[in-house]
Amino acid sequence: MSSLPILVLNSGSSSIKFAVYEAYDGQRSKICEGAVDGIATDNGKFWIKDAAGNKLTDETPDLPNRSVAFQLVAHSVLSGKFPKPKAIGHRTVSGSPTVLENQLITPELIDNLDKYADLAPLHTPIAVYIMREALKLFPGIPNFAVLDTYFHRTISEGARRMPIPDEYVDMGVRRYGYHGISYESIIHQLQPNIPQKLIVAHLGNGASISAIRNGQCLDTSMGLTPSGGIISASRTGDIDPGVVIFILKQIAKSEPDTRKAADKLETVVSKNSGLVGMSGVSNDMRDLREAIKQGNEHARLAVDKFTSTIARWVGSFYAELNGLDMLVFTGGIGENDIASRTEICANLEALGIVIDPTRNNVRGQATISADDSRVTVCVIPPAEDLIIVNHVIRLLGD
Repeated sequence: MSSLPILVLNSGSSSIKFAVYEAYDGQRSKICEGAVDGIATDNGKFWIKDAAGNKLTDETPDLPNRSVAFQLVAHSVLSGKFPKPKAIGHRTVSGSPTVLENQLITPELIDNLDKYADLAPLHTPIAVYIMREALKLFPGIPNFAVLDTYFHRTISEGARRMPIPDEYVDMGVRRYGYHGISYESIIHQLQPNIPQKLIVAHLGNGASISAIRNGQCLDTSMGLTPSGGIISASRTGDIDPGVVIFILKQIAKSEPDTRKAADKLETVVSKNSGLVGMSGVSNDMRDLREAIKQGNEHARLAVDKFTSTIARWVGSFYAELNGLDMLVFTGGIGENDIASRTEICANLEALGIVIDPTRNNVRGQATISADDSRVTVCVIPPAEDLIIVNHVIRLLGD
């Protein structure tokens, strides 16, 4: 077969990450990767690295909006320095009640995603914008949506259904789950020896956990939106719904407009809570660890809440799986924060989970469980771009 260059796009609220891969004869090789960071801030950055990690571009451009940012990406990819992509894969955080499968991007699909943007308000609006722009800036090149929710399509009806009236279920209110591309990449890396009973904790700026049986998702912590489940950098995770009602009533005292009040509530739940809300310090675990060293009790409380909540979810999924063969940590915190892994697993020894302090003193891929641990504990970095490339190739074949 001929070489097949594929562009991968991963857009966030203030960044656009990208990578160019080349597929040939069953092989996948990364040609370059890069990002535009700090969109609409005074700290704009644009960088590109080759496959060996060497900087090809390192700039601090003015990035007043996402239009300027994405044009910078598109012009660089089409500059002739890299193979022109023959297909594009978009990491798509949320689909909709009617978009459950990875598929070709059309104007109609984009409109559908936009209609349900409230399911992932921090991600979907910019993803929709990038999709529309990509169809213009890369004419004739097929674009594909690869969903974070796709991996969770196998969860049971009992796990999917929310305890609410049917009228809201009919509107699409259900458990969708997120970080699915990350979970799928862990399964891909564990092949052919996929544990029968597996729990993966994706711990980063957003945090979630999934229970996986025989390579398929059984249950997951995030629900209708990425704000559910575990406390994360700026999101509440699961809380008493009465708390949300109480906060909304307080907001409504000074904001009579219903939509504006809802937007303010969303900001509280998704941007001002979690680790940054509890600590009053930062949403970055590295900053919180430093604050703890300085004796900051609020930072200590926030991190304790984070690690104990994760331990409770692991215990819950242990019961749901009726045992456990392997626990995997992934994501920025899961890979790099040694203390978080220690604190989480210290609460799980009753389940036979024991880590070796020396083996755990590592950042990156490793097996960190002790010899007498009944459960294998591993650290595995995600390979999301590779999974997106694989789905694009499959969809091109279809």
